[in-house]
Amino acid sequence: MATKKEFRFNFTQSGLMKLIRRKNPDEMIKDAKRNGLKKTLNAFDLVVLGIGILIGSGIFAVVGIAAANPNTGAGPALVLSMVIAAFACVFSALCYCEFAAMLPVAGGAYVYTFATLGEFMAWMVGCVLMLEYGIGFIGVACAWSNYFVQFMKGFEGHLPALLTNPPIWLISDYRSTVALLGDSANSVMPHILGIPISINLPAILIIIIIAWILKSGTKDSTIMATIMVVIKLAVIASFIIVGAFYVDPQNWVPFAPNGLNGICNGAFIIFFAYIGFDALATTAEECKNPQKDLPIGIIGSLAVTTIVYVLVALVLTGMQPTSGVAIPQEFLKAPMVFVMNMVHQDLVARIIAVGSLAGLTSVLLVMLMATTRILYAMSRDNFLPSIFRKLNRKTRTPNLLTYTVAFISILGVLSLDLNAAAELCNYGAFTSFIIVCVAVLILRKVDPNRKRPFKVPFSPWSPLIGIFCLLGLMVYFLITSASIMSAILFPIWIGLSALIYFHYGYKKNRKKEAKMLEIKLKAIEKTRLKEQNNG
Repeated sequence: MATKKEFRFNFTQSGLMKLIRRKNPDEMIKDAKRNGLKKTLNAFDLVVLGIGILIGSGIFAVVGIAAANPNTGAGPALVLSMVIAAFACVFSALCYCEFAAMLPVAGGAYVYTFATLGEFMAWMVGCVLMLEYGIGFIGVACAWSNYFVQFMKGFEGHLPALLTNPPIWLISDYRSTVALLGDSANSVMPHILGIPISINLPAILIIIIIAWILKSGTKDSTIMATIMVVIKLAVIASFIIVGAFYVDPQNWVPFAPNGLNGICNGAFIIFFAYIGFDALATTAEECKNPQKDLPIGIIGSLAVTTIVYVLVALVLTGMQPTSGVAIPQEFLKAPMVFVMNMVHQDLVARIIAVGSLAGLTSVLLVMLMATTRILYAMSRDNFLPSIFRKLNRKTRTPNLLTYTVAFISILGVLSLDLNAAAELCNYGAFTSFIIVCVAVLILRKVDPNRKRPFKVPFSPWSPLIGIFCLLGLMVYFLITSASIMSAILFPIWIGLSALIYFHYGYKKNRKKEAKMLEIKLKAIEKTRLKEQNNG
């Protein structure tokens, strides 16, 4: 019988080889068919889910920060930032398409890495994806809260003041409250046992609602997302059409107030708005025809989103000066609503607020779905406790994981603001996108004969260009950004992830291997004894 010591990692050839143990893609597909999620999604569903997550927090919230952030905003050149971000995305999107069509199992970049770079890197990518989707989910919940507060202000005089103008400590995390109120913060906030209390209540409530919707099943969640996508596209169209009449071309001068630095920083920040197409790959196991539908869903949603983003950016920066003036906080938090209120289009502003809430809700749905599917895949590979593998009998969805992620997200909402969440989310996305581009190149070499229903065109140049663009944006932001909090937290997260693997994930997989070997040896012995008795 194996001892605990034998399951610990050691720097021997055997120990190091286990770190690069790859999982056979055929075994992944067999596992998914035998104990997988329910297949309910078609190409239309995937495009809807893609638009649902892409057109959300980026266009409704982060776009104001990217355009008008003091000293680093892109200004009207935000349209160029968007094109650069989309250009960087398209190459990794093609790589996702190749993998998603070839390996239609839950987990996205995590399972692709397991098939190419091995066990350790798969775990690390899984943790990076948790940063991308989990922290992104928290950031979007905060953005939803901002828009909800703006929406409720429109009912001032008709509803109680607590709803239309709630105290700051009820709609902000502790750090944000202190930053806004300064020395007077402690006197404003209530105290429990001497501890000051400041919570973002709207963000907490929407997280609970999203978890409740998602537990009903993937198809029902997709129907809800479809309704919200239709609403938000109609709202964005109304913003573009009405806003076009108030565009002042003088606001587009200077076009790039902070030069190349502003454009590149804008591209990094607005990249948060493009995170989501990769989430579709995590739903591969729930697709009816993943080989055909996933590439359509990923590329289609990315193309539609880019066109919408550019049009909104042109109208937004044409209505509001983004350089040489003091930028109101309301513009940075809810830019589309702010500019409509500024031109006294109050009805349109209210409609946009409703559409923004619908749009952000659809983003939350898809982000929570993606997070739970990745964790489900990791639990299936023994990286997480087996209890998280349990699926609801009726809906075939991982409800326990859904509740767990929602609870952790609520804790995150209490301490993380939108800006920090967006930056951390971006670091996670850049890293996972780069690894997927690398993984495509590796699998082309180690398994060239595998059937690929979709192939990245012009390989290896397309993946290499994707790697260069993504790495360039990430390094440029690291060098030029004044914000160091996310740059510090990201490597800390990576270090903690590695420690957890060596002290938990590695041991758990070795125990599983020992158990499987024991079962195999017993079966061989049983067969041998049976043959002896028959002889």
